[in-house]
Amino acid sequence: MVAEMPAVLVIDDEIRSLEALQRTLEEDFVVFTASSAEDAKAILEREWIRIVLCDQRMPGTSGVQFLTEVRERWPDAIRIIISGYTESEDIIAGINEAGIYQYLLKPWQPEQLLLTLRGAAELYRLQADNQRMSVDLKVAEPVLRQRVAEKREAVRRNFATDAILRAADSPMNAVCELLEKVARVDVPVLLTGESGTGKELLARGLHLASSRNAEPFVTENCGAVPDQLLESELFGYKRGAFTGAYEDRVGLFKQADGGLIFLDEIGETSAAFQVKLLRVLQEGEVRPIGAPRPIPVDSRVIAATNRDLEVEVREGRFREDLYYRIAAITVTVPPLRERTMDISLIAQAFADEIFTTIGAEPQELDREIQACMTAYRWPGNVRELRNEVLRMVALADGGPLRAADLSPRVLRAGEAEDEQELSLLAGLDGDLKSRLEALEARIVKESLIRHRWNKTRAAKELGLSRVGLRNKLSRYGLERD
Repeated sequence: MVAEMPAVLVIDDEIRSLEALQRTLEEDFVVFTASSAEDAKAILEREWIRIVLCDQRMPGTSGVQFLTEVRERWPDAIRIIISGYTESEDIIAGINEAGIYQYLLKPWQPEQLLLTLRGAAELYRLQADNQRMSVDLKVAEPVLRQRVAEKREAVRRNFATDAILRAADSPMNAVCELLEKVARVDVPVLLTGESGTGKELLARGLHLASSRNAEPFVTENCGAVPDQLLESELFGYKRGAFTGAYEDRVGLFKQADGGLIFLDEIGETSAAFQVKLLRVLQEGEVRPIGAPRPIPVDSRVIAATNRDLEVEVREGRFREDLYYRIAAITVTVPPLRERTMDISLIAQAFADEIFTTIGAEPQELDREIQACMTAYRWPGNVRELRNEVLRMVALADGGPLRAADLSPRVLRAGEAEDEQELSLLAGLDGDLKSRLEALEARIVKESLIRHRWNKTRAAKELGLSRVGLRNKLSRYGLERD
């Protein structure tokens, strides 16, 4: 598609000058000519003129006076004066009254004239784009506001604590309830637990439940970068502060101003960096590298670690004062092996997500798959579980999901569980009645030992009355001396 050439109106009472201007411009512009102000007005009324090039001295009026009227009636047109005179009063009047784009002097050079008018045409295009965008933004404002609201609601559905998959008797229920409570109070929270248990997901849920939920949520893995780079990432730097600092950079603490910053693997930081981080938390301000003075920040800090920071403090690897700064409230996230009731729910959700991504019909995980997954201890927690589901879907190649496609270590976990159950019967001889009595005696004794021979608690656990428990103790000779 050939671009439309912009229209230029040239006004000059000297015919030869008018013809010379037309010959110079006609290859790049649609040129209209007029030898008087009246003829020029008639052309402006019927044509879409983008640039008006007017001689300063004309019979009956001046270029400034004419372009002042053009400015009032056709304000979008770019106005240029061309003159053989350089009176300062004319130039000032042209700028102040006529709002001219350029003041060109005669004799003009063709290259300079074309360059000026091309610049004027680009200015006109930019002005038109700006006006169109302004109108679009006014019209689109309600639509954009609605879209932002919909996206915020989608984020809340996916990341709020009540969206975390868990069973009715899951230990995660207590964790989520605690986070909902502490979210309302602007205090630092330390999330502890093994890698892959979902600490960042819980931090997002806490943020969404807080009063800062409309502000930024920024994350940084402190264990993934060296100290110097971590300092520049979190605090920012000024141009020229070090080799490679070619421009100013806003640190993550400032990017999270008003919102929340999540510092993952805080236990991996060095003692030197811990001192700098402590000052930020105490003073509420950061000093970018190379900056002459600090800048205030208001960011709520949520930290996470897979280490026992109390042990780290005792052994001198983590500053005690920093520990108490970040751990006003400590929340321990249970590993997946302590949430066996949640494993099937989470695995099915992963499977549905993966099938949807590849455009396939979701499949249910059968009982054999669920049994194998429940028996496994999941040292990699939720992250490892997702990889296992992804492996099954990939190996199924469009067919049904099979337990045989699980990793060998997951399959062997079910076999080990069977062996452990069989070991309970090891050493039992005799007929069925004798074996059942011996097994019952073992269970009763184990319960008593675990409850330190508190018969009331043991009876409650075994579902017996105290009289019934005493009878069994007497029968099996389990009375404690």
